[in-house]
Amino acid sequence: MKNDTCIFCKIVSGSIPSYKIHENDDYLAILDIAQFTEAHTIVIPKKHFETIWDAPDIAGYYSFVQEIGDHFKRKGYAYVDTLTMGQMVHHAHVHMIPHNGDSSDWETALRVIGKYQLDAGRRLTQKEGNRILKEFAF
Repeated sequence: MKNDTCIFCKIVSGSIPSYKIHENDDYLAILDIAQFTEAHTIVIPKKHFETIWDAPDIAGYYSFVQEIGDHFKRKGYAYVDTLTMGQMVHHAHVHMIPHNGDSSDWETALRVIGKYQLDAGRRLTQKEGNRILKEFAF
């Protein structure tokens, strides 16, 4: 399955160049064109799936992601953060950001996320928590 308008499908097919970190029959790890940190990598399935949750073998996908993470750990990185936000490109992808806690760009990005997490106004109340549980627990 391939989408002719998808940039990641074009990378998989070779019509757009990329910097390949690693690949197997099903997945490809490439350097992100916009580096948060050195070696910021995107892991994509070679077949087109709109989100990671559409990929039929999520365990296989994340096993490959783990290979990349283990590789970065062996390279001496203390952390390998991941993001799976997929609204900019509608092809399943996992961002892998290796770092040692000393990247000012990544720290700036994390500060924004941390600000939301520490915002007391966003804290779940017991009433709201119970309402959400009633709807989503299984």
